[in-house]
Amino acid sequence: MKAVVVIPAYDERATIREVASAARALADTVIVVDDGSVDGTSAQLEGMDVMLLRHDRNRGKADTLWTGFTRALELGADLVVTLDGDGQHNAEDIPRLLAAYALHPECIVIGSRLHDRANFPARRYYANCFARFWISWAAGYPIADTQTGFRIYPARLLEQFERAHFHGEGFVFESEVLIRAAHRGVRAVAVPIPGIYPKAARASHFRPVIDILLIVRMVAGHLLRRGMFPAGLWRSLGRAEIIVADPLPGPAAD
Repeated sequence: MKAVVVIPAYDERATIREVASAARALADTVIVVDDGSVDGTSAQLEGMDVMLLRHDRNRGKADTLWTGFTRALELGADLVVTLDGDGQHNAEDIPRLLAAYALHPECIVIGSRLHDRANFPARRYYANCFARFWISWAAGYPIADTQTGFRIYPARLLEQFERAHFHGEGFVFESEVLIRAAHRGVRAVAVPIPGIYPKAARASHFRPVIDILLIVRMVAGHLLRRGMFPAGLWRSLGRAEIIVADPLPGPAAD
């Protein structure tokens, strides 16, 4: 089973080398997509055995992920692991997500941080909970953390999508992919991960008010097209599925 790691990066000079190095220690193929950084992010990867793709201008996280997905599928990936370039995800948790995927190969696996409330900035915690309510409703089942960028996507799911299926350029994409996957019968299961906020990292690109409003607008469109999906609201009020599995030994990719 071939796993490819995709790391979207925008102005991640302070953290990208460490993140990519940690991922490369666990995976044979690591793709970093530099989304038009102006701080020398790409230069930090010089001499590293990673695949670097660059946008000539900043196009947003959706296009950045899509660029990585496209190349990963071209390389024959069976699954794609995504984690952010700002150091908020610990690449050493990849084997734990892979172990959960081995148990649920029909699912998206997400690294969930919301259980780690003590380490989560309050403003972002409540914004994430608000987004989780709406996205879970539209998806029709409870999702532990809808805003995490640490995920495993089955390649067979990504192959069903086109970029034109998705709205917006930023964080809306990662929310909408959960909804559109649910429409195809693909759910997300969660692995608890710590909330990490490195002091050296730049400020988050996530805008708690603006991005949540954009997400809610996208979700509202899905709900209105389904008559507000009352059954989905009811089903979303249960408990999200949390998987605790022993990490898989060895590298993430064959």
